[in-house]
Amino acid sequence: MKILRTPDERFSNLQDYPFKSNYIHHENIRIHYVDEGESNEEVVLLIHGEPSWSYLYRKMIPIIAESGYRVIVPDLVGFGMSDKPINQEDYTYEKHVEWITSFIESLDLMDITLFCQDWGGLIGLRIASEQEYRFKRIIASNTSLPTGDYRVPEAFINWQNYSQSTSVFNVGKIIKSSCVNGISQEVQQAYDAPFPDEDYKAGARRFPMLVPTKPDDPSSEPNREAWEKLKHWEKPFLTAFSDSDPITTGGDRLFQKLIPGCKGMPHKTIVGAGHFLQEDKGPELGQMIVDFINNY
Repeated sequence: MKILRTPDERFSNLQDYPFKSNYIHHENIRIHYVDEGESNEEVVLLIHGEPSWSYLYRKMIPIIAESGYRVIVPDLVGFGMSDKPINQEDYTYEKHVEWITSFIESLDLMDITLFCQDWGGLIGLRIASEQEYRFKRIIASNTSLPTGDYRVPEAFINWQNYSQSTSVFNVGKIIKSSCVNGISQEVQQAYDAPFPDEDYKAGARRFPMLVPTKPDDPSSEPNREAWEKLKHWEKPFLTAFSDSDPITTGGDRLFQKLIPGCKGMPHKTIVGAGHFLQEDKGPELGQMIVDFINNY
C-alpha cells in the first residue's frame, strides 16, 4: 500500500485551529487527532465525514472542552493530517470501520458521547453497535446507516458520478457549496490544505462509491446487522438534522422510529444550516452537546 503524508507546513497558520496534534498508528497508517479538555467521566467523540477533516469541528471543540469534558476529534484515514493511501482500491467501508475502531481501542475510550455527521455516522454507528459498552450517548446529525434496500436520492447518484468523472476534485468549493452561509476564502483554503494535489484525494474520491446503494453491496449486510442491534439501543439517542440538506432530509425520522433510545429525547432541527451544519451552526451544536450530556 503506497501512502502519502501531507507536509506539516500545509497546516501552519490555519484560521481558528490552535489545537495540538496527536497521533496513533494502526499498522502502517498514522492517524491524527485533536484531544482537548479533561474529564475522567465524559468523553465526546466527534467524527467528520466527506470530504472534510477535524477542522470542521473547530467552532465546537472549545465550547465542549471549556464545559469540563474531554473532546476527541480524529481525522479519518485519507483526510486532514492522517495518512492518505494513494489508490482508491485501498479504501473500503470495512477498512474505515477497522481504522476508527483501532483508534478508539488504542486510546481505550469509554463513556463516549458520539456526535457523528455524514460518513462519521456510517462509521461511528457501526462501531457503537458493535461496542455498545464504550458509549453512553449518541447524536446523529445529517447522516444515515444505508443498507441499499431503498432507493437513494438522485442528488446522491449525481454526487457519485461527479466524484469519479471530474478532473479536479475541489474540496474547498464542495464544502462551501454545501453551507447555507458559505465560507470565507481562508476557511476554504483550510479545507484544501490536506490535499496538495489530486494524488492525495483518493480517499475523498472513493468515499461516495462506498455507500451501499444496492442490497448486495459489500457492506449492506454488516449495516443490516448494525440496525438490528440499534433497534435494541436504550441509551440516549438524539437526532440533530439541518433544515437545508437535500441528501439526508428525513433520515432523522427513521432513527426516531426505529431506535428506542430516541424516545423522549429533545430532537432538534437546526434551522439555517446546510449539509455541513458544523460550519453554519457550530456554536449552537457545541452547546447542544453540552446540554445533552448535562441532562441525559
